[in-house]
Amino acid sequence: MGKGRIEAFSDGVIAIIITIMVLEMKVPHGAAWADIATLGPVFLSYVLSFLNVGIYWNNHHHLLHAAKRVNGRILWANMHLLFWLSLMPFTTGWMGENHFAPAPVALYSFDLLMCAIAYFALQQQIISLHGNESPLANAIGGDNKGKASLTAYLIAIPLAFLGYSWLAGALLILVTLMWFIPDRRIEKALDE
Repeated sequence: MGKGRIEAFSDGVIAIIITIMVLEMKVPHGAAWADIATLGPVFLSYVLSFLNVGIYWNNHHHLLHAAKRVNGRILWANMHLLFWLSLMPFTTGWMGENHFAPAPVALYSFDLLMCAIAYFALQQQIISLHGNESPLANAIGGDNKGKASLTAYLIAIPLAFLGYSWLAGALLILVTLMWFIPDRRIEKALDE
């Protein structure tokens, strides 16, 4: 099967996710700077989520660019990823509205963990279809960056539950910064 539909559908879903997140930020009642300052936690959670969704969109684009074709397993693995990404507006809103309280930060961390697991599963399904010697398989290699992300998310969840939301949040920001610079492994492998 061709990959055009999966790319178009994924782009549409991701665009809707970002739109829902920004619409969740309510305009303050009042015209003073102090009124808008009350939205600080909501805005910070939006920025973090916008960056994470953007990172997934960017890497998803490269991942599908490396695929020559798709099959049913890839379609379902992609839906799995889109499911967890589609929860991002909810977990973002809950975390921001509750000023990064332990339970919302733990749930947000869990959502990011599940997004990472789903992305890994999609990546593995594409490699499985194209072979272990494919450019994608060679580009991914040991995927130390992906393993470090999963580890950070796994640590952030109990940290948040134990009341160290600020430390869990710092880990989430660290992972986001680590991925902020696009992963060029796939680009380099396809250019060779």
